[in-house]
Amino acid sequence: MRVYVDSIGCRLNQSEIESIAARFREQGHELVDRLEKADIVVINTCAVTGKAVADSRRLIRHAVHQEDVTVIATGCWAELEPQEIARLSERIQVVSNQDKAKITEQFPVSGHQPSVAAARTPVPGDRFRTRAFIKVQDGCDNHCTFCITRIARGRAVSSPATEVLRDIEWAAAGGANEAVLTGVNLSSWGKDFTPALGLTDLVEMILDQTDIPRLRLSSLEPWNLDERFFDLWENPRICRHIHLPLQSGSDWILKRMGRLTDCKQFAGVVESARRIVPEMAISTDIITGFPGEEERHFEESMQFVRDMRFESGHVFAYSPRPGTPAALLPGRVPPAEIKRRSGLLRSVFAEQGCDYRRGFIGSELDVLWESSVKGNNGEWQLKGLSDNYLRVVSVSSTDRWNQIDRVRIGRMEKECLLGTMIGKVHSSW
Repeated sequence: MRVYVDSIGCRLNQSEIESIAARFREQGHELVDRLEKADIVVINTCAVTGKAVADSRRLIRHAVHQEDVTVIATGCWAELEPQEIARLSERIQVVSNQDKAKITEQFPVSGHQPSVAAARTPVPGDRFRTRAFIKVQDGCDNHCTFCITRIARGRAVSSPATEVLRDIEWAAAGGANEAVLTGVNLSSWGKDFTPALGLTDLVEMILDQTDIPRLRLSSLEPWNLDERFFDLWENPRICRHIHLPLQSGSDWILKRMGRLTDCKQFAGVVESARRIVPEMAISTDIITGFPGEEERHFEESMQFVRDMRFESGHVFAYSPRPGTPAALLPGRVPPAEIKRRSGLLRSVFAEQGCDYRRGFIGSELDVLWESSVKGNNGEWQLKGLSDNYLRVVSVSSTDRWNQIDRVRIGRMEKECLLGTMIGKVHSSW
């Protein structure tokens, strides 16, 4: 049968949907690049914000409008509100997070002997990626008052290091030049083992036992990082980019959020990162309009963001998630005020991003090309990411998709850096 897979939300969801796609291939099914071509559609939903739920609902509705298609909804929204999804159509199957790995079992192919692929084959269509998202951890033991993900995902569980190493080798064998480690609470990896391990231990094992050219870490809670963590960047294969969710630059709001950090501790982590890796790109998340956030708290948060000089930041307008403690807190901020505050913060992040990118004009960066289009003049228009998560554009006489090249940056244009290729760094095998 023809299968289309898609996901809403985080990199963890993307990693899971790629694993589901691999299992369908092993069962003998064909993966297709468009929903309209499919007999089976699997959607990994998200519930982290009201917008994520709306996007999940819209994608499911689009799927059920296709004739003779089996639609399967899984993920966090499916876990939290299965009846709400089921009401959208009687043709929808709702599968819990715990059972998503078993989805393919209900679609056996007669006469086909399932076999595990020797190498990763990226998902076709929009999910065709040069980077491989590797799930190393699930769930969370923290109790942030705004977060619904902990409820949807359960307790923190780490993947054994042997499985992580196997998945990275599988991805590299399929041509991936970058592995991105993902999890609900990535920096807690190994804390549930006996004896306990840490994320630093996992990264050291990956660098020692695999040949993946680039290793990137996704979102990291700042309170789980040990004193050896930033020494890892002595190895140039680790991308110079970390995402540290702040959520607020006001200590009063952080405490109300149940965050296990304060501004001083967070600033100390940022200082440690930049002391060891001066050009480290540090991005963050901020929630505006959290219950009780007065203008003075917002101004504190704005000033702290300015002081941290982030490379970029995601701004989320607070939306109450049923079942979370924050949904019951007094002091709701009017929507118009949340919108105003969000706009001000986005302007600060845009200015900081511009300043950070400008600092690399005239320098050289290693870029993994994620898209390539042949122009009318025969040259290839290339777009890709540097290790410190800068978007770079260049041209080449040959197709360099999924290759890593050294690029000299000449100028900046909007949110991209334009450069000239000066040498090959790595090619897929």
